[in-house]
Amino acid sequence: MASTESSNAFYLQRLLAEREELDADSKRTASNRRPVELDQQKEGRLSRMDALQNQAMAKGTETRRAQRQAAVKAAIERLQSGEFGYCCDCGEPIGQRRLDLDPTAARCLSCAQ
Repeated sequence: MASTESSNAFYLQRLLAEREELDADSKRTASNRRPVELDQQKEGRLSRMDALQNQAMAKGTETRRAQRQAAVKAAIERLQSGEFGYCCDCGEPIGQRRLDLDPTAARCLSCAQ
């Protein structure tokens, strides 16, 4: 893909919007990841098990969100350094459709397989 300033601006806008959304989601769900209170006087065993399961799922979601945030940050850095749109492995251009689907793609289709 031969990147142009207009396409770079488009991808940067998408990446910044995604980063903001990921940050907002993380803040919004922070309470779900807090330690579960295990007071047997307040709630029953099944309620505590549900709370622990919900906490574990929230932590797993946050782990995946952090991985996506790292990918977005790396893509923004590639944009700023002029390396965006080129495969990190072989240096060939990454297809436009691939970048349209996922602007964090760091490898061309051949190297990603």
